[in-house]
Amino acid sequence: MNGHVSANLLSGENIERQPERRGARFTLNGALWSLQALFGFFFAGSGFGKVLLYDGALYAAAPRAVAWYAAVPQPLIVFIGVCEVLGGVGLILPAMTEVKPMLTPLAAIGLTLTMILAAGFHITRNEYALVPANLLLGGVVAFVAVGRWRLRPIAPAPITTSRALMSFAVLVALALLTFAPTWYTMTNVQF
Repeated sequence: MNGHVSANLLSGENIERQPERRGARFTLNGALWSLQALFGFFFAGSGFGKVLLYDGALYAAAPRAVAWYAAVPQPLIVFIGVCEVLGGVGLILPAMTEVKPMLTPLAAIGLTLTMILAAGFHITRNEYALVPANLLLGGVVAFVAVGRWRLRPIAPAPITTSRALMSFAVLVALALLTFAPTWYTMTNVQF
């Protein structure tokens, strides 16, 4: 018999093992997933609003809601919007499906660059109130880039039917939760 165990049994100590705590705990992987989902939806929705400005009537009315739109040509706003939509989707889908997961940190790097350029643009226009938001957004996606590139990378896996269905489900969720409300707001609300 083990000396340690028999000594405890002989001493009459109550040896009761505490059950392992299974509550929620903070992990880097969990934090990265939360940020990827939240900011993926944010950037996809924000970008989709810019993509809708391809419509001349929406583009003409947009500067009343967002002043800096007046300083940027319509094709550039639409291009920025496309980049943000693709970046937002890229934050979620490749990592979630494990198909080409290296695209996730690349999408985060692209969004970081977009936010740095946006901050510089707003500084040149003396719109200092907008710079902290750009820096915060850029900092978070930079953290996701580092996290998924170095700290908690996701291993690639082959495409399967379940992964394809999961991708489709995420795209449907994006359409219902961000694209549809953005489209409705942009087309039915007067600026």
